[in-house]
Amino acid sequence: MTVQGWTLILVFTALVVAMAKPIGLWLFVLYEGRTTPLHRLFGSLERGFYKLAGVDPNVEQTWRRYALHMLAFNLALALFTYAILRTQALLPLDPRGLAGQDAHLAFNTAISFTANTNWQSYSGESLSILAQMLGLTIHNFLSAATGIAVAFALFRGFARTGSKTVGNFWADCTRVTLYLLLPICLAYALFLIASGVPQTFASLVDATTLEGAKQTLLLGPVASQEAIKMLGTNGGGFFNANSAHPFENPTALTNFVQMLSIFAGGAGLTWCFGKAVGDTRQGWAILSAMMVLFLAGTTVVYWQEAAGNPILHQAGVLGGNMEGKETRFGIAASALFSVVTTAASCGAVNAMHDSFTPLGGLVPLFNMQLGEVVVGGVGAGVYGFLLFALLAVFVAGLMVGRTPEYVGKKIEAREVKLAVLAIAVLPLCILGLTALAAVLPAGLAGPLNQGPHGFSEILYAFTSATGNNGSAFAGLTANTPFYNGLLGVAMWIGRFFMIVPVMAIAGSLAVKRHTPATAGSFPTTGPLWVGLLVGIILIVGGLTFLPGLALGPIADHLAMISGQTF
Repeated sequence: MTVQGWTLILVFTALVVAMAKPIGLWLFVLYEGRTTPLHRLFGSLERGFYKLAGVDPNVEQTWRRYALHMLAFNLALALFTYAILRTQALLPLDPRGLAGQDAHLAFNTAISFTANTNWQSYSGESLSILAQMLGLTIHNFLSAATGIAVAFALFRGFARTGSKTVGNFWADCTRVTLYLLLPICLAYALFLIASGVPQTFASLVDATTLEGAKQTLLLGPVASQEAIKMLGTNGGGFFNANSAHPFENPTALTNFVQMLSIFAGGAGLTWCFGKAVGDTRQGWAILSAMMVLFLAGTTVVYWQEAAGNPILHQAGVLGGNMEGKETRFGIAASALFSVVTTAASCGAVNAMHDSFTPLGGLVPLFNMQLGEVVVGGVGAGVYGFLLFALLAVFVAGLMVGRTPEYVGKKIEAREVKLAVLAIAVLPLCILGLTALAAVLPAGLAGPLNQGPHGFSEILYAFTSATGNNGSAFAGLTANTPFYNGLLGVAMWIGRFFMIVPVMAIAGSLAVKRHTPATAGSFPTTGPLWVGLLVGIILIVGGLTFLPGLALGPIADHLAMISGQTF
């Protein structure tokens, strides 16, 4: 580890904290439905969408209606994308004459991008320009907007009293897209273009290498997809190598900006939550707990990757672990990126996690198993974190013998049961499907490696899919009917089976009256609360996933330090 590496990590952390309030202020304006300066540009477009869809944005919805419209919208998007992927060969903007995807692969891809997972069982280069833009990039905007809309609905549940409604899904989704995601991505894409990222409808270009050989390079509208890929915590790469590809992430500066953009929305939503409930200290407390977990994870990964592999050291190959990493980024930036992308539900990678040391690969895996609540995906991270906050106040209530309260709302049996139900979705799906794949021949045919590392590849795949992350231990061959089918199911369950209980919590809280804090109320803004949040998250994650981690990366680490290979 170096001073330069730690400086990078600490400067990044400071900038994330500094961004939280300004981005949170803008999110709060959208949360309240206020008019912004951008309404002059996009206001008529917004009204046109409502008129075309027959929607009145001023008519609010109950939590059931909000959830139903959200589910119907995303199902329609999945079917639309499936059709685009299957008929790619018949559509324009396909100068290479690419064939459409197989039925099981198109199913997996359509679910993946609808669920904000962006898991790719295919090479990005196998899609046409139209499929990349119309089939996938649209999802990058709308799946991110869906996550923020659900977070807004939950915020209203905490903030309102005696209300049967939690907002209007169509209004929330449209405003987030037009007044947040689209304008930032326009500026972001221009920055990427200036940095060397292609943005063109030209599909191919011939180049001559330094040795004089001829090489054909694939191009396309990369910058526009890259911007929303990061800002919307989507992660699907235009190219197979993802953010390790120089056309997606050409410089150390673009790498740093991409990491910041992954955390930007999630950090801002913590401040927005505090503002919504009338106490910004609540938002700062949540962000503090997130940053504690983030720095702990980053420290472990950086330490392990800088330490390197003792088996290689004995063979005379000294230094840190550079396998699977780009030299233009190095160990510190690669380690930081791996934690950022899995703490958030992004899944973009600038290094191959399959080539990390065992404990270096354990942290990204564990980040996802915690529900990606360490900042998390846009919207999904903060509402996932609030589920753990409900559990934490419940535990605190048991300790002090009082009815649990959080930001002025009594937390009763219904909310706790719904929170536990939502949290239980991930371990049930991850561990259940991993166990299935680890014993069936079709599942065992997927891993590249033998022993505990091969098991880690399977566990990582179902963790990433259910957690809607999309990154992979790249050794797994996932483009088979078995894995495409099961991973597609896992992605849908991980996204929407969690959202519905969250919406039910929002509806349950919205009808409750505000309960003023008293001398006996458990404080939820100080260091004690932050420590309790961190402890609850680690205990729940540790108790649930430790056996699986022991069979995979922990066993792999013990084998490595003993000199055993498979």
